[in-house]
Amino acid sequence: MDLMRRDIAICTRLLVDVDILEYSGHISSRLPSGDEFLIQPVDDVRSNLEPSRLLVVGLDGCVIQGEGKPPSETAIHAEIYKARPDVKAVAHFHHDPTTMFSMVVDRPLLPMKNHAARWPDGVPIHPDASHISSIEQGQELARTMGDCNAVLLRGHGEVVVAENIKALFADIVHFVENAKALADAGLLGEIVPLTREDLEGFEATFDRDKHARKLWSYYTVTAANKGVIPLEWLDD
Repeated sequence: MDLMRRDIAICTRLLVDVDILEYSGHISSRLPSGDEFLIQPVDDVRSNLEPSRLLVVGLDGCVIQGEGKPPSETAIHAEIYKARPDVKAVAHFHHDPTTMFSMVVDRPLLPMKNHAARWPDGVPIHPDASHISSIEQGQELARTMGDCNAVLLRGHGEVVVAENIKALFADIVHFVENAKALADAGLLGEIVPLTREDLEGFEATFDRDKHARKLWSYYTVTAANKGVIPLEWLDD
């Protein structure tokens, strides 16, 4: 659990540093038991999150271990973990240049870059623009997400899921990169999104774990050099 705590704290600080996460939003990771997860207290500042501060929370949203209250939208994490046994890490954040794809008509968030192979069937938009604070709202969000690995919350933000924290971080970086690429390409002219065949060709030669570790190494070393995370948090 100690390494998982460290990775959540690192991921949170990195996302703040690259202007994806800010005063709100949260990262969680499912514990090996399957029915508990780690998440930060609601009032802890994201840019200074410490591993020791993370709460152990049950799938009912109640704190099992730690001091403080969980985020008001803990139901996002709990209900996705209930609905998706394959998911081990969840992020909820508010990145306006990406969120804008939930605010326009006939402008879906299409795959423009090869790492969008994580979302080959597109990104669904959840219609509830309020805080997802109840069990019922969390269940509705999980249904909107279905088998997809990301969902847009209308006028609100994003949820991205993955198999571990390092892979989650890589997916978030590529998720917002893809949104920016689509917005920028649309300014130039008619867009040409990648096809399912394009994405399947990329996936056939892609080592996901190796790529996630490569991004993690780059961003953590860069962050440590800037003092965003302690040097002793770097992987051996």
